[in-house]
Amino acid sequence: MVTRNGMNEPLARRGEGGAERRKHPRAGADWPLEVALESGTHRARLRDVSRAGLCFFMEEPIPMMTVLRIGLDLPVPHGVRRIQGSGAVVRCEPISAGVHHYEIAVFLHDLPEADRDALDAHASRSAAS
Repeated sequence: MVTRNGMNEPLARRGEGGAERRKHPRAGADWPLEVALESGTHRARLRDVSRAGLCFFMEEPIPMMTVLRIGLDLPVPHGVRRIQGSGAVVRCEPISAGVHHYEIAVFLHDLPEADRDALDAHASRSAAS
């Protein structure tokens, strides 16, 4: 199990009584992600997505509150939909000691509503399967 701060607490955020605190459902994802920073465009690997944010793995840390642009191809029933927007890093943690890979969470503050709806539909399809 991936833990946070060296404790046995899973990375998923839980509230009172162990209930999920996130407002929007997340769907697991294992696709490439483009992350545009001032230093250039980097390749990353998605972990999960929702209409409000995403989580991904990358070989370099990104400081908290860094604003970045993202691009990904979301699977939809009839192909793929290109999702592009921007957000801010709200969490960046090493996956484990001695490994130079980081789990990074981004709050998407600039994303077209149609793309948010597509991410919601993807989460609903994932939950139903």
